[in-house]
Amino acid sequence: MAAASASSSLSLLPRTLNRHSSRPHPGRLALPGLTTQKKQALQTRHGRRSRVTVRAAAVETLQKADTSLVEKSVNTIRFLAIDAVEKANSGHPGLPMGCAPMGHILYDEVMRYNPANPYWFNRDRFVLSAGHGCMLQYALLHLAGYDSVKEEDLKSFRQWESSTPGHPENFETPGVEVTTGPLGQGIANAVGLALAERHLAARFNKPDSEIVDHYTYVILGDGCQMEGISNEVCSLAGHWGLGKLIAFYDDNHISIDGDTEIAFTESVDTRFEGLGWHVIWVKNGNTGYDEIRAAIKEAKAVKDKPTLIKVTTTIGYGSPNKANSYSVHGSALGSKEVDATRKNLGWPYEPFHVPEDVQKHWSRHIPEGAALEAAWNAKFAEYEKKYKEEAAELKSIITGELPAGWDKALPTYTPESAADATRNLSQQCLNALVKVLPGLLGGSADLASSNMTLLKMFGDFQKDTPEERNVRFGVREHGMGAICNGIALHSPGFIPYCATFFVFTDYMRAAIRISALSEAGVIYVMTHDSIGLGEDGPTHQPIEHLASFRAMPNILMLRPADGNETAGSYKVAVVNRKRPSILALSRQKLPQLPGTSIEGVEKGGYTISDNSSGNKPDVILIGTGSELEIAAKAGEELRKEGKTVRVVSLVSWELFDEQSDAYKESVFPAAVTARVSIEAGSTFGWQKIVGSKGKAIGIDRFGASAPAAKIYKELGITVEAVIEAAKAVC
Repeated sequence: MAAASASSSLSLLPRTLNRHSSRPHPGRLALPGLTTQKKQALQTRHGRRSRVTVRAAAVETLQKADTSLVEKSVNTIRFLAIDAVEKANSGHPGLPMGCAPMGHILYDEVMRYNPANPYWFNRDRFVLSAGHGCMLQYALLHLAGYDSVKEEDLKSFRQWESSTPGHPENFETPGVEVTTGPLGQGIANAVGLALAERHLAARFNKPDSEIVDHYTYVILGDGCQMEGISNEVCSLAGHWGLGKLIAFYDDNHISIDGDTEIAFTESVDTRFEGLGWHVIWVKNGNTGYDEIRAAIKEAKAVKDKPTLIKVTTTIGYGSPNKANSYSVHGSALGSKEVDATRKNLGWPYEPFHVPEDVQKHWSRHIPEGAALEAAWNAKFAEYEKKYKEEAAELKSIITGELPAGWDKALPTYTPESAADATRNLSQQCLNALVKVLPGLLGGSADLASSNMTLLKMFGDFQKDTPEERNVRFGVREHGMGAICNGIALHSPGFIPYCATFFVFTDYMRAAIRISALSEAGVIYVMTHDSIGLGEDGPTHQPIEHLASFRAMPNILMLRPADGNETAGSYKVAVVNRKRPSILALSRQKLPQLPGTSIEGVEKGGYTISDNSSGNKPDVILIGTGSELEIAAKAGEELRKEGKTVRVVSLVSWELFDEQSDAYKESVFPAAVTARVSIEAGSTFGWQKIVGSKGKAIGIDRFGASAPAAKIYKELGITVEAVIEAAKAVC
């Protein structure tokens, strides 16, 4: 019964889907269908590029199926990809054709997973960083028996509402761990997944029970290697010693513009050795099945370093006229070349056909996967008997169920509480929450002492202390955001946060956008949110940033004005596990304002003061963040002159938009067109709030280097400006 209980609580059901042989080295292997000219070109190129010698794997190979059946399975993967791309007349067949051998070995021989439950906690994770080659993953999921990729799904590749979109999307296709496509994001997510496993293993494993034990595998290509984010995150992976991260580098030397010799000639091997990775070179990635198996075996034997397995492949392997060329990278082969490839590889079957012996061979993964999960659930049930407290914490992380009453830990403030910068108030919230939220961890891009993000009761997550919860990302904003996406998508109860100056979201916008798209509930703690940071000047002063994130779908842009609003912002951010949140926080001290509340923040916009009656104020003043104080002071002055004034905090436009029409009317009655907003940022978008008869006070130029008070005065972000505008509209 104990095992059954654990199974029911931890075997997460599929989530509701939300919509919104190698290129030959000299003297090695002859490829089918390559012309003499192409062979000579390949041999010449490899003569140049093989100047780096990396130790070849020489260890016991993994257990494997009959070679002829393996070849048949590999060709099944190739032709499922070819046929799907051909039917869609859109897609990237080259990578699946070249990477099919490593894909087969991973999914059929190495990885532990349960097709019937894609969210089983202790599964191995696979990330296709080169997401354009997604038909490789869809073919593998189909063969392995995942319900999310049936034959009809392959036939609807890249079509409207298909579960096989043009790049892997975790929210569309159970079995896909993360959303990839922008090159380099996937390897960064994989580092986050591996960090999560390492952290949980260090926290929860016991000498008599290794309850957390899984690998993260990733395939990345030349394009991922060129993107700077890959170097950022692989540097960290090496520094952290993430031994259960194994990356396969699809070394095919072809990108969209042609041979990578035109722009990418560095020694990737040497670079990764310098980053602290173990490096293996599989020279024949097209038919060298034993080489691939031996490399994986060697990689798993290295416990203190991540491993890069460079697998030299031929893009579009088997295509007589397009293999090893950019033309097979991003477009369908065409019917004539498909027929020629079928003939070349001896494939007599109709499109989308899976031979019976291949199907029978792969069908074992459904019962084997169920057995793996059942065994783990039984193991967890025993663990739970011995280690109740640890089991409860781990279960919270696995299921995403927040501890009862967690929000009571958030601090509250009164107008008599001391003025403080919201970045400092944010640190108070983080340190309160970490005591009650087992999955909360994170850090800053080398600005912890300025962002105020240090968790004081914990040490640093490092190679020798992976159980700690402060993550030091260094000056790597882009990599930081994408790693946090991986952490968030590892398990529903992880609540990763990361921090830098708000203006430096420019360095990490691609990762933030993927957070929103992939429903990864990362908390972005962004301090120094306006001209209020002062003397550092316009390079560091955000202007357009608030507006730009308000324009991004599925993300919460929160700009709290004081302690209660900061606490409210954290409550909202923690609850929203499928929607990331950005908290824009001040450097300068702000007063604790009368009328603010945690409950108000949850509605996005609310009234903090009002001397009108009948929902008919003379004017409505609206502020966010540090400018809410200005709006409140202007309201006080106008009331002295006999005006009825409502002051509204609009801390989150997105949350306010989600309220009922009746509630929105209670805050912004349609009959009251006299409205003035004030925000130390771009006025872009404010017209939807103030209307055509209102006025938006803001900054539509870059800032300046000076003390904050001087900049506010010179740029017109003042009480006087609000009063003047209010009198003009009412």
